Amino acid sequence: MPIKVLAISNYKDFHTGRPEASIFFGLAKLGFEISVMTYKDCQLARDFEAAGIKVIDFHPEKKFDKTEIKTIRDFVLDNYIDVMHLFNSISIVNGIRAAKNLKVKVVLYRGFAGNINWYDPTAYIKYLHPRVDKITCNSKGVEEYIQSQLFFDKSKTITINKGHDVRWYQGYEPYDIKKELGLDPNSFLLINVANNRRMKGIPYLLKAMNNLPEELPIHLLLAGRDMDNKENLAILAKGNQKEKVHFLGFRKNVLNIVASCDVFVLSSLYGESITKSVIEAMSLGIPPIITDIPGNVELVEHGKSGIVVPSKDSKSLTKAILQIYKDEALRTKIAAGATEWINTELNYKKTIQKMKEFYEGLVLEG
Repeated sequence: MPIKVLAISNYKDFHTGRPEASIFFGLAKLGFEISVMTYKDCQLARDFEAAGIKVIDFHPEKKFDKTEIKTIRDFVLDNYIDVMHLFNSISIVNGIRAAKNLKVKVVLYRGFAGNINWYDPTAYIKYLHPRVDKITCNSKGVEEYIQSQLFFDKSKTITINKGHDVRWYQGYEPYDIKKELGLDPNSFLLINVANNRRMKGIPYLLKAMNNLPEELPIHLLLAGRDMDNKENLAILAKGNQKEKVHFLGFRKNVLNIVASCDVFVLSSLYGESITKSVIEAMSLGIPPIITDIPGNVELVEHGKSGIVVPSKDSKSLTKAILQIYKDEALRTKIAAGATEWINTELNYKKTIQKMKEFYEGLVLEG
């Protein structure tokens, strides 16, 4: 009998959901019976159906909703589901309750290190709930963080990265952002893609820019919401690089812009897993500079597929930027190494195989 898996997730955003969805496409080909509860009016839902995966046009909207809990529970019972994999907060809260007194294995996904604390009562309605059988983590950093909050059964966690495929990014042709911004064609472009939050460490990146020699044609592009806030503008006002920092705001063509840049710079301080924007840049052959926070430090091998610097250290960021700017051979080496790393270490086929073995072991435990 095939293992029956129910996944509950939001697949409206094709680009964001693709790595996760690829797991279930792969498992279906391997003989697993996959059902997906999601919003049906989206591209990935149509792709699921085309692949022979059952799609249920349902996604929880309210936590602790009795009707929604019953919908999940009835489906699990009627379809003899072996494993229920819950990928977001609302599905986790309702799915756990739907599984009460049932044999189905309850698996949660976690892609973020932080905000789970043993002393927080709300943690016990989700990740620390005793009904949870396993938690799949998107990096070792996330797994180690969750284990630090699990006093008893630390075997509940397992790291299974969401894999990628560099072929997914082959259609993103470089966009001439230099022309749009009126920059010299020989300008050297750094880029960071994020919505501005404290954890992203943008002030340290701006201080690193201020430390650069004024005569160098190094420009920083900041793509995302709220980057040009008062704090960031005040930092730039203290230096001489204000004209070389460009706030792009939210861009639908951000990957095309990334493809036109020389280096991706991640200045994050804490709380991340393996950041998707860095994976995208690496898949596009853009060499990354990243900070050494848990999770993200697993993304690159220093000097081979990226450059790793200490977090909260603007001087080290400046040094790394200057190193990769001055050394074209190093940029070429790291660009090739970054793409190769995604191809070999973060390939979606590895993820499918690991998830296959995980589900099989979980069901065999009884």
